[in-house]
Amino acid sequence: MFKSLIAAALLGLAATTAHAQTASLTIVCDNLKPQGKVMIAIYDSQEGYAGDKAVRFAAAEVTGSQATVSVDGLAEGDYALKMFHDVDGDGKMGMNPFGMPTEPFAFSNNARGTMGPATWAAARFTVTAPVTTQTIAF
Repeated sequence: MFKSLIAAALLGLAATTAHAQTASLTIVCDNLKPQGKVMIAIYDSQEGYAGDKAVRFAAAEVTGSQATVSVDGLAEGDYALKMFHDVDGDGKMGMNPFGMPTEPFAFSNNARGTMGPATWAAARFTVTAPVTTQTIAF
């Protein structure tokens, strides 16, 4: 009897896992100079966002005033984005001697930070299947 209960529980868990939905996230970046790349870090928790521990990264070449990136296979849930326009193409956010960014940057929900990045609460959005879109103005 005990083995039957374990087998039933494992089958139920397998069925739940098999039906877990994944979603796609489309990120549309506006107001760009037609050069370089947009570099995007994707976070799935407040702790990861605060600790700069992204769960995924994405990038897109910028050839016009708008760039679009699609990220597939995300679990449904809450996310936030930190991104910058790598105008000079060196793969790093340009900073002045005082540590202030010299390249355009943005956050999901078009959130704004004060003396640092936007907060998780301001940048957080929910990804649901099949597709969620974030449009970000730089």
